[in-house]
Amino acid sequence: MRTTASAVLALALAGSALRAQDSGFVEFGSYTAEQDREILAAFEGLRVADVSDGMDMVGLQDVGLVDPEIATLWRDVDEFSHRIIGVAVTVRYVPTNRRADRMGEEEFREWESRWYNELSPEPFVEHLRPGSAVVIDAGEDNDTGSIGSNNILAWTVRGAVGVVTSGGARDTDEIIKQGVPLYLRRLGRGIRPGRNEVESVNRPVTVGGVLVRPGDVVVADGDGVIVVPREEAAEVARLAHVILENDKAGRRSLYEQLGLPEDPSVAPRGE
Repeated sequence: MRTTASAVLALALAGSALRAQDSGFVEFGSYTAEQDREILAAFEGLRVADVSDGMDMVGLQDVGLVDPEIATLWRDVDEFSHRIIGVAVTVRYVPTNRRADRMGEEEFREWESRWYNELSPEPFVEHLRPGSAVVIDAGEDNDTGSIGSNNILAWTVRGAVGVVTSGGARDTDEIIKQGVPLYLRRLGRGIRPGRNEVESVNRPVTVGGVLVRPGDVVVADGDGVIVVPREEAAEVARLAHVILENDKAGRRSLYEQLGLPEDPSVAPRGE
């Protein structure tokens, strides 16, 4: 495992050593709710561009930059409420290899219920808490809407700040109306039963060509999605804030020259 002074410091502050869990090989940590609150506070207000520059400065060029095909479903250019800063809770759905025969309505409903409860449930929900970002690896389950207007609201009730998926979502008009941040690759019209199954929960996954581990920091905005390894997150956030404040100062000066009224995007940190 790559080790730097900043990584050692971040781990010491978090009080949580990285380790391979349950006989896996990719190492990731376990963090308390308080540790999550601290790291999310460190990222408050940061943009994907700032975080990407911070990653460059710690030697992680092009690491964590999710395929730009995974993009926001909607944008809010007034309050930027489509943005996500969260801690990853991960789930992986895979295409099923089970077949189903044509059924009557009552039989179908029973089959559908069993599938949702036994083969393609949402066991990651128990891991959600305030500040969680749901990250779904579903890149090859075809035209499947694992996310819909109902369950995405239920995840929000549990504390999720948004969702990133390499797969699809349905009910997108309602999701936009509800204002839940969602970053996705495509639309997915079909239900999960008969199409996919849960492979793992809160294990390392791949989304848009990027490794995402439980506890990593997810930042998303109009520029796309970036994932910050947790052991580098504290230093990346510190550097990113320096970059952001310098950018704001330069743009405030240009605003003045152009006679533009200031807006929150150029306000100094803490104002």
